[in-house]
Amino acid sequence: MEYRVFGDTGFEVSAVSFGTAPLGQLFGPVPFEQAREALFRAIDLGMNLVDTSSYYGDAEERLGRLTGDLPEDVWLATKAGRVGWSEFDFSPAGVRRSLERSLKLLKRDRVELFQLHDIDFVELGPVFEDSVAELIALRDEGKCRFIGMTCYSLPTSRRVLLETPVDVALNYGHGTLLDDSLTAELAPVAAERGVGLMNAAAVSLGMLVPSVVEKAEHNIASDVSLAAAQRMARAAEARGVDIAFVANQYALQRVECATTVVGSTSVTHIEEAVQALGAPIDEEILAELLSHRLPLAEQQWTVGLPENEDWNWLEGV
Repeated sequence: MEYRVFGDTGFEVSAVSFGTAPLGQLFGPVPFEQAREALFRAIDLGMNLVDTSSYYGDAEERLGRLTGDLPEDVWLATKAGRVGWSEFDFSPAGVRRSLERSLKLLKRDRVELFQLHDIDFVELGPVFEDSVAELIALRDEGKCRFIGMTCYSLPTSRRVLLETPVDVALNYGHGTLLDDSLTAELAPVAAERGVGLMNAAAVSLGMLVPSVVEKAEHNIASDVSLAAAQRMARAAEARGVDIAFVANQYALQRVECATTVVGSTSVTHIEEAVQALGAPIDEEILAELLSHRLPLAEQQWTVGLPENEDWNWLEGV
């Protein structure tokens, strides 16, 4: 396992971190023992950050049954604010209530990292003022060591880095084969501000998984994005390579971030993700796949409020 500086937190985070949405049965039933086996295999392989959320089904409750067996140097990170697919509560009272419930479920007095979950779905002004003030209060009270926010939107992630005092920021889907605008647009700002940058959705929220691409049923992807994913997947198939493995290779080796979250309850998939960190990239194949990449102007998907995708606010910054 490779370990990287995590902003100014003083923590060296594993390049691959463990995501718990599948463990929480967010995408379908998973036997508890299978979830347990995947988690501890990830830790055995060197992962030292476990990323969860109040939104991830029963992930926190399941983790709470296992926290007594976690090594002391493994970080637990949870999130608040996303209540359902289209339901959010970033009010100070809601954020506090969520963390207190999470701590009870996780059987912890504090978590290492507490983040606001998917803020690009709501008006940002109150989040940047009231919600951030509550994060700071919770940190000061010792209920969390560090604070952060997660976003899909690239412009919103930029605003988080430039306008808020977060320790960590997580962005979904922009550090991938299909779109690595995270490296160009977020990494330099994060480095300058001392913020630990997390990447997630290395297979572009399933867009680079053949079964999803073939069905063309990705519910938040644009047609142009799905078409690009299809071209990339076909090129990989013609070359006889596993597109998901190459996507993980790229995310783990080329994207400029501290850690990439990989969520799975398959021990095989966990092991393959760690293998992708060290396996040499075939540059010829990579160049061919990257020829199908989307330009920055063509976002992979549009989620959240349209105004949170607006770059105009950056004028003069």
